[in-house]
Amino acid sequence: MVGNKTEAEDLAREVFLLLLRKLHTFRGDSAFSTWMHRLTVNLVLMHLRKKPLPVVSIEANPDTDENTGSPTIDVGAPDPFLEGSIDRINLQRCIEQLPVGYRTMFVLHDIEECRHIEIAEILGRSIGVSKSQLHKARVLRSANRVSPSTNVF
Repeated sequence: MVGNKTEAEDLAREVFLLLLRKLHTFRGDSAFSTWMHRLTVNLVLMHLRKKPLPVVSIEANPDTDENTGSPTIDVGAPDPFLEGSIDRINLQRCIEQLPVGYRTMFVLHDIEECRHIEIAEILGRSIGVSKSQLHKARVLRSANRVSPSTNVF
């Protein structure tokens, strides 16, 4: 429970001293081993409550853990997995608000990186329609004036 052999030995000595002092309180309602176990656990828990928590400075962060040699976590450092996630969520919400035609053009051109001629072939429209719809999608997205009732195509 304490994670330190020397500390555990000291606590074991204290348990036997406490046992001698409290032996007269044993009523015999349970096994002696159960009573002794509870006495031991209580003493260890009291010891752990008195022990101060380790203080770790977030400013002095070593590059690797001394015990394992593995890199430590740098508190407050940018997380590459979360970097840009808010932007991606906001972009996804804006794209979802675009009318179907604008959304199709925006996704094909800006996300799938298709050229206007490819988009025109895929959708059976002219290159001019592709460029126009993409421009309108960008204007709506950037102005955040997208109304779900607007329908294009």
